[in-house]
Amino acid sequence: MVHLAPSILSANFLNLGADLDEMENADIKYIHVDIMDGHFVPNISFGSPVIKSIAPHIKGNIDVHLMVTNPEDYIDQYVKLGAKIITVHYEVCTHLNRIISMIKKNGILAGIAINPATPVNLLVDIIDSIDLVLVMSVDPGFGGQEFITHALTKIEQVRELSSTILIEVDGGINLHNVKQVINSGANLIVAGSSVFENGKINDNVKNFYKIFEE
Repeated sequence: MVHLAPSILSANFLNLGADLDEMENADIKYIHVDIMDGHFVPNISFGSPVIKSIAPHIKGNIDVHLMVTNPEDYIDQYVKLGAKIITVHYEVCTHLNRIISMIKKNGILAGIAINPATPVNLLVDIIDSIDLVLVMSVDPGFGGQEFITHALTKIEQVRELSSTILIEVDGGINLHNVKQVINSGANLIVAGSSVFENGKINDNVKNFYKIFEE
């Protein structure tokens, strides 16, 4: 089954509570949270105080994407805040197996993200140790970028490595290209601008799920 994970980085922060309520009304199962440190990516998002304040209002699974240089310094705090998935970037992890163990010992799903220029074959030795691969379909750090079509090939390559792993895709996904993403093997779709644009969250979510069910 394919699920949508709206990225709250694209939500209206002057109206965040209302946006979260509307996502709950739309029966969203996953909420994608991008944590940026200004080092690994050239931008800063929100930190644990914001997540702490909104976590009680989120009924879905909190999906934390750590776009940070030292992910091991962040894992425990997001576990305590109720994360159900924590994803770290392959590109910054010197001791990848250790970090995977840090995540999984808490009983939550461990994901590895790969940037557009990172080849899939680097995951061969760890694919059986993780629960999720996040294929970045834009260069990380900013919302609203165009989808990089080579990501479709990478999704297919990940699916060839594992028939059961969750494949999440993040960046530039909209109603016009999401079917290609699903057909390539993805089953967890991150969408930001295309969910929150025009303020019609419920309608936008329904339109995504209509395509998922085709």
